[in-house]
Amino acid sequence: MRVISDAERRARLGRRHALAAEHRAQTVVDAARAVVALHGTDPATTVLSALARTRKAAPADVERALYDDRSLVRVLSMRRTVFAVPREVAPVCLAGASDIVATEQRRLLVKALAEAGIAGDLDDWVNRAEQSALAAIDAAGEVTSTELSQADPLLATRVQLGSGKFVATPTVASRLLTLLSAEGSVVRTRPRGTWTSTQFRWATMASWCDLGERPDAATAATELARLWFEAYGPATLDDLQWWTGWTKTRTRAAVAPLETVEVALDGRPGLVLAGDVEPVEAPDPWVALLPALDPSAMGWKHRDFVLGPHRERLFDVNGNAGPTVWVDGRIVGGWAQRDDGDVVFTLLQDIGTESTAAVQQAAADLTTTLGDVRLKARARGWTLVEKDLRA
Repeated sequence: MRVISDAERRARLGRRHALAAEHRAQTVVDAARAVVALHGTDPATTVLSALARTRKAAPADVERALYDDRSLVRVLSMRRTVFAVPREVAPVCLAGASDIVATEQRRLLVKALAEAGIAGDLDDWVNRAEQSALAAIDAAGEVTSTELSQADPLLATRVQLGSGKFVATPTVASRLLTLLSAEGSVVRTRPRGTWTSTQFRWATMASWCDLGERPDAATAATELARLWFEAYGPATLDDLQWWTGWTKTRTRAAVAPLETVEVALDGRPGLVLAGDVEPVEAPDPWVALLPALDPSAMGWKHRDFVLGPHRERLFDVNGNAGPTVWVDGRIVGGWAQRDDGDVVFTLLQDIGTESTAAVQQAAADLTTTLGDVRLKARARGWTLVEKDLRA
């Protein structure tokens, strides 16, 4: 059985995730393809992850791809997470993973309506509210959640989520946007403010861009598994299941049509695509400062081969990666932006003089790139390293 060491997995990551200098992507869309999907719940992550993988891109290039060319499309998909994906990958994500999210979001909305005392056929109620929302968005072109809630009394209905100090009472409009996003009926468009803003406007997907015909769920799942193994393999079925949010049954069914080879990873069995068994040489030495929730930090359930013993200081309590410092495929420290704009870092292991100097230069370059923009901990908590550095 072919043995693929942790060192070789890190070499593959440097090359395939477009992080090693000689393997950087030409465009921000190519950067997204390199990791299948750029994390997008925090819009800053989308931009900074793309810039870390391209040669000369700027935030404006990412905005152009998202809002002008629309060659990157935001979808609510794997693990109920927003991702920015190449347009041709969007139908695969929507058919292969978002359907699970949509089913759960519909169930939760019906449950919330029942708890709010709404009587009658609640499935029909949701269907009517959906049609009203889509008609309002289509008529307006683009709307905010607040504007949508004013379009119909159904959409202004409030439901309660959570309890105690964590209770929230959003409108049905805001919950429907989540559901419609998972169904691929609506899409987040250009937000108000800077490229870090989460104040999105919404449009119907049909008016925003043509995604073509959506594949059936089984075909889409297999294609999504293939794309993931190309970028993240070799890996385990556990890793793929975690990344997609699938069940074990769906994971096995998605992988079954693929030609794969069993390999031995350090400490556990894994799989690699049949055409991807040959050894991969390490690229030239490289460093990178990757943002919180970056795909390379969040790509596997079992990530010790890149993370080592640093999980407690670099991930929040819910398992979300904070900003990380990388050297040759290893996470060796963390970074943060202080309130004055300076990007500062902490190294959690010795990386040598040359690599330390390269990290210092990367931090200075990132400070310049961010300029007046200030990063926040969105969709996650501050990590211990960030708290220390910002203090």
